[in-house]
Amino acid sequence: MKLHITIVSLFTFVSFAFGQTSVKKADQFFNALAYKEAAKAYEVSIEKGNESQQVLERLGDSYFFNTDMQSAYKWYDRLVSKYTDSIKPEYLFRYAHSLQGLGQHKTAKKWMKKFAMASKNEDIRVENYSQQKITIEDVLKLPEQFNLFNLSINTPLSDFGASYYGNRVVFASSNTTSKDSEEKYAWNKQPYLNLYVGSSNFDETDILESVEFSKEINSRYHEATVAFMPGLKKMFFTRNNYVKSLATDSEGVNHLKLYSAEIINNNNLEKWGNIKELPFNSDDYSVGHPTLNADGTKLYFASDMPGSIGATDIFVVDVLKDGNFSNPQNLGPMVNTSGREMFPFITDKALYFASDGHLGLGGLDVFESVKKENTFNKPQNLGAPLNSVLDDFAFVIDESESRGYISSNRKGGKGDDDIYSFERTDIEMVQCEQSIRGFVSNTITGERIFNAQVMLRDKKTNEILKVRTDINGKYAFDFIADCDTDYKVEVGKKGYKPKEKKFKTEDVSGETIVPIGIETLDKLIVEEAGVLKIKIGIIYFNLDKSFIRNDAEIELNKVVLLMSQFPKMEIKIESHTDARSNDAYNLSLSDRRAKSTKKYIVSQGIKASRIISAKGYGETRLINQCENGVKCSERDHQLNRRSEFVIVKM
Repeated sequence: MKLHITIVSLFTFVSFAFGQTSVKKADQFFNALAYKEAAKAYEVSIEKGNESQQVLERLGDSYFFNTDMQSAYKWYDRLVSKYTDSIKPEYLFRYAHSLQGLGQHKTAKKWMKKFAMASKNEDIRVENYSQQKITIEDVLKLPEQFNLFNLSINTPLSDFGASYYGNRVVFASSNTTSKDSEEKYAWNKQPYLNLYVGSSNFDETDILESVEFSKEINSRYHEATVAFMPGLKKMFFTRNNYVKSLATDSEGVNHLKLYSAEIINNNNLEKWGNIKELPFNSDDYSVGHPTLNADGTKLYFASDMPGSIGATDIFVVDVLKDGNFSNPQNLGPMVNTSGREMFPFITDKALYFASDGHLGLGGLDVFESVKKENTFNKPQNLGAPLNSVLDDFAFVIDESESRGYISSNRKGGKGDDDIYSFERTDIEMVQCEQSIRGFVSNTITGERIFNAQVMLRDKKTNEILKVRTDINGKYAFDFIADCDTDYKVEVGKKGYKPKEKKFKTEDVSGETIVPIGIETLDKLIVEEAGVLKIKIGIIYFNLDKSFIRNDAEIELNKVVLLMSQFPKMEIKIESHTDARSNDAYNLSLSDRRAKSTKKYIVSQGIKASRIISAKGYGETRLINQCENGVKCSERDHQLNRRSEFVIVKM
C-alpha cells in the first residue's frame, strides 16, 4: 500500500483531532485521521459480526484515503452489494474511483453512470464525466508527451511538492531528524514534514545535495508547498495552524493555513523571519498550496472555505502593492468540481492543477487549463505517463525549458510519495525510454557482490551489453531500452552459480531496477571482502605444535571433498597465530602449520599443484585487538589461531 499523507484529502492530510469522545475505538482512530489503526479496528468489528453501513463506509474510506485502492475496492464492493438501496451517491463515486485505481476502467464507467443517476445529475462531477467529449478510453490513448525520472532524494517516507527557488528547488519531506523523533503524524506514523532545498543537476533530471531549507520556517509540525515572490525575498508556505501553539476548530481539528515570510538581516546574516499568517485564513477551514504568477501580483491556492463548489477548490487573490490582498475569488465551475481540485501551478501559458473531479485515470490526475485573456479554458487531462491510476499532483514546469517536477504515489516508486522530474516533449517526438540498473547480492548473507559480470540480453537472447558490478555490487547498462519490453540479465561470478532473470521494463519513461541474488557453488564457499574462501570450522593445533589433530582432520576432509567435487579448484593456505610468544617464533610456527595442512590435504589424494601456496603469517594479520601486551581471554586468542583457504581458481 502506498500511504501518502499529502493529498488523499488536501485538508484532512494535515488535520488531526485532539481529545477523545465516547465513540468506538475505531471511530476515535478514524476521526483522528489515524486511518491505519482505524482500518484494523473496523476489521476487528466486522469479524465480530458488525457489518453496519457506517462501518463498511468508514473501512473503505480508511483505505481510500491512504490510496490502497485494492483494499478500498474490497470493502466498497461489500458496501454496495449489501446496502444497494440506501447507499449514498458519494460512495458510488468512490467505488468507481477505486475501480479506476485498479485499472478496471470499463466497470468504473458503469458505476460512474450509477453515480450520475443517484445524484440526480445535481453533482457537477456528473457533468464533467457525462458531458466529456472524450472517454476514459480516449484518455488512455492520449499521445505520451512526458519522460519521467525518479529523483535520488526520494526516500521510503513521503517526499513531494517541488517548488522553484531561483536555480534551486524546495520540497517537503518526512525524512527528517530535526523534529522531535518521538512525535509522529497519526495518519501514517511518519515524522512531520519539513522543507528542504537542493540544486538541480546539469540536465535538471535530479535534485542534489539537499539540506534543511530554514530552521526558522520549519516547525515541529507540517510545512509543505511554497511559492516565492520575484526577487526571492518573500515567500508563502503551507503549515499547520501553528505559530507558538496549535490552534483548532470547535471540533478539535487543526487545519492548514498559508503563511508569509521575508528575508531579514540579523547581524549581517540573512535568514527567513517576520512570519505572518495570511488574512483569509481561518481556524474553521484550510488554506494551502500557494502559487504565484510571474510578476507576483496574483496568488492562487486551494481551500475548502465557504463558497467552495466541492471538497476543495482553487481560489485566487490579488497581491496588492501595500502587501495586502483582495478577497478570495473562486475560479468557478470551469476549473472546480464537486471533487478535489488542489496543488495549482500558474504560468503565463496555463493553469495546472490536480483533480479527481475531472475525467482521469484514477485518483488525482494533473490537468492543464490554457489561459485565454483572463479566463481559463476547459481543463485537459495530460495523460500517461504523467498521470497514473494512483495520485499524481504538485506539477510545476519551466515552460521555456519544457522541464519540471511532479509528485506521485504510483507503483514502482521508492516509497510513499515520490518526486519525479520530467521532460515535456513535442507529441510527435515523444518516445518512451528506459534505463536499466540494479545490484547483485549473495542470497544467503545479503552481502553485495563486487566484480560480478552482468549481461543484458533481448527477448531473442541476443547479447546487448556486458558490465561488471562496482564495489557496492551495483551495475548499470549504458543502453536506452524500450518501455514495456521483455529483457533478460545473466550474472556470473567465480565461486557462484550462474543466474539469469527475466524482466519487463516499466511502461513509462524512467528506469527499471533489477536486483539479482546469486548463490555460491557450495555452502562452504563464502566471499569475504571480495575474496572467495572455503569456510570450515577452526583448525585446532596443540600449543606450540604443528601436527594435524584428529578433530582437525574432520574439518580438513571437508576441504578435500570440496576440491574433489570441483577438480579445477586451486587454493592458497594461509595460517595464523595469536600474539603470544615472540614474532619470529610465531611466523615460523604458522608456516609449519600451513605446510602440515597442505601435506595432509595432498595425502588424501589432492594434487599438490592445486595448492598454489601454503604460507604462515604469524601474528601479522590479527582479526581482533589481542596484540602484544593486551590482556585477552583464551577464546579471543583462539580466534587469531586460524587457517584460511583462499580460492584462487574455480
